Amino acid sequence: MKKKIVIVGASGHAKVIIDILKSQGSYDIVGCTNIIGTGEQIEGIPIIGNDSVLPLLLEQGVKHAFIAIGNNKIRMAMFDELVQIGFGFVNAISPFAYVSQSARLGSGIAIMPGVVINANSKIEDNVIINTGATIDHDNIIASHSHIAPGCNLAGNVTVEKGAFVGTGAKIIPNVRIGKWSIVGAGSVVIRNVENYTKVFGVPAKTNL
Repeated sequence: MKKKIVIVGASGHAKVIIDILKSQGSYDIVGCTNIIGTGEQIEGIPIIGNDSVLPLLLEQGVKHAFIAIGNNKIRMAMFDELVQIGFGFVNAISPFAYVSQSARLGSGIAIMPGVVINANSKIEDNVIINTGATIDHDNIIASHSHIAPGCNLAGNVTVEKGAFVGTGAKIIPNVRIGKWSIVGAGSVVIRNVENYTKVFGVPAKTNL
């Protein structure tokens, strides 16, 4: 029997998540929620209300959710809220991604088409590994982070809680990206990035 699931969010990111969950074939998507609670269908899935409907859905037997929101802080807040309500989470893993058998995955993770996750890497809860990103061996991608499309992380990289690595960024081995930091699109990171810091450029710096 397919698991009933609700998608929290109804943006372009949600379109990709819906597509992946449909391709997995294990879920019955009952609907999406958004802030205003109204709107047209998204990828054939109805918008069934705002987040206030979530407790009722749980009572009706919809016990799983996926948070399809790109903003890390909002996604974290929703994750914590849904845990308190009592929802479980599933992983949306594209059949066109490669995930090593030795990789360790949390829950509520999005792994998009073209992603490579190599040996002994750890992806924690509520993380987005976006289209075409590569995560080499022994990486740690902490909870609520987002690795944007086309990023390349070499071996032994640590991305801490809530960090955002922008589109096409590259990170050399053994580098730490601090919590809630931002790596600008196209940047090349060759040294550690401190917590709550924005870096940009080649090589990436705090001030250009």
